[in-house]
Amino acid sequence: QVQLVESGGGLVQAGGSLRLACAASGRTSRSYTMGWFRQAPGKERDFVAAINWAGSSTGYADSVKGRFTISRDDAKNTVYLQMNSLKPEDTGLYYCAQFRRPRVFSTPKNPDDYDYWGQGTQVTVSS
Repeated sequence: QVQLVESGGGLVQAGGSLRLACAASGRTSRSYTMGWFRQAPGKERDFVAAINWAGSSTGYADSVKGRFTISRDDAKNTVYLQMNSLKPEDTGLYYCAQFRRPRVFSTPKNPDDYDYWGQGTQVTVSS
């Protein structure tokens, strides 16, 4: 069993920064691609960023490229999402998720490919 717990969300003005963290327990996350997704009210859950199990490859949604950075610290079983230059359209509930197969070098964007999810942390960006 895997437990993922997100933290670091909050209310921030446009142009500000936040750093989200996702702590994993149970099955170690170090062998798995990890992803961040977000969901705005009334909308589907969208891919934000992912990092492969080796940390050698990252992937981002076009809307966040150049502003967000995903990283991992396997010694702490934690994945981070550094979010800079935040915009009101970045508002949403941010989830971290663990890919369903170990040692995959790609960074899948389909949420159906992830089998464990956290409860989410709210990010609100005011204009």
